[in-house]
Amino acid sequence: MRIDPIELSRELIAFNTINPPGNELSCIRHLEAILAGAGLETSLQSFAPNRANLIARIGGVGSRPPLCFTGHVDTVPLGNAPWGVDPFGGEIIDGRMYGRGSTDMKCGVAAFVAAIGNMAGQLEGTSGAVLVITAGEEIGCEGAFHLARAGILGRAGAIVVAEPTSNAALVGHKGALWLRLTLKGVTAHGSMPHLGVNAAYKAARALTALEAFQFNVAPHPYLGSPTLNVGTVHAGLNVNSVPDLAEIGIDIRSIPGLDHSRIQEHLKAELGDDISLEPIVDVGAVWTDPSSPWINDVYGIVRDVTGEDAGSEPRTAPYFTDASALTPAFGNPPTIILGPGEAAKAHQTDEYCSVQRIRDASEIYARLAASWIERRE
Repeated sequence: MRIDPIELSRELIAFNTINPPGNELSCIRHLEAILAGAGLETSLQSFAPNRANLIARIGGVGSRPPLCFTGHVDTVPLGNAPWGVDPFGGEIIDGRMYGRGSTDMKCGVAAFVAAIGNMAGQLEGTSGAVLVITAGEEIGCEGAFHLARAGILGRAGAIVVAEPTSNAALVGHKGALWLRLTLKGVTAHGSMPHLGVNAAYKAARALTALEAFQFNVAPHPYLGSPTLNVGTVHAGLNVNSVPDLAEIGIDIRSIPGLDHSRIQEHLKAELGDDISLEPIVDVGAVWTDPSSPWINDVYGIVRDVTGEDAGSEPRTAPYFTDASALTPAFGNPPTIILGPGEAAKAHQTDEYCSVQRIRDASEIYARLAASWIERRE
């Protein structure tokens, strides 16, 4: 039975997989049934109650590693603004499929599941493909890191991440290091502040140092320079007490070669010993040389399907992806970020994905898989 990527997209959108809490298991089991029915060998990997990742394989014959396709099924919350459509309806209006997770990134998952499921017979007895469908990506790639730590991924010769790119082929993204900086003081009555130690004042001094912080590394030729942003500041419980605790939320975006542990050491040296740093999200940068032969193959297939040329300037994603966990776990194969969603619509009210781009993505993925099993290196 042929898998329709449009109908499958609607089926996936119907599952409420808002993270937190996620509850992705029902959606993952739906995909497992479809892929097993298409002839793939499936493995469900649970990592928390009602949460699981899915690995599905076809082929895997010979010395050449399979081509990996990956995507996640969790979504962000709906937000406070009212939706003009049912966020779980997958309604199609003027060529756009609406729903939470449509662009980020259930339509991308549906496109590669349909592509590989429909050509399973062609992939049998070849190097084949491995599909890695994760839970918990939206909050630090939780599901993908579980797979990486478990050591069960096996091999992959290249990776396609179906995150939203409007079907453009992107060759990398920055890493993310989110830190909770804690400063402690001593509480006292607000009328006698000299008896206390004000953690808010400590935070103010730390904020000044963070604003002036320099990474002292050369910018990446395409990803640019690393950045640091203070996103949250909290201190005190009531106005008439000296606050004895302050917390600062720091969002660092890193580039290849910039080690996250060294960043934390550098921050501690700049801010002094009177602080505590706790990583909240820690995902590395991803970069593939755009001159590699496989990347050029990808560019050619995208051009043939969409009519759009990748051009001479390599492009990168502004967001991080599960590739931060999966690419190192697979031994750092070439990795491309390519999916039908519209990056600008991700996490937005009335999120949508172009129906035509879903079809084009599925065709691109099928051609990538066919080209992969025919390659000789």
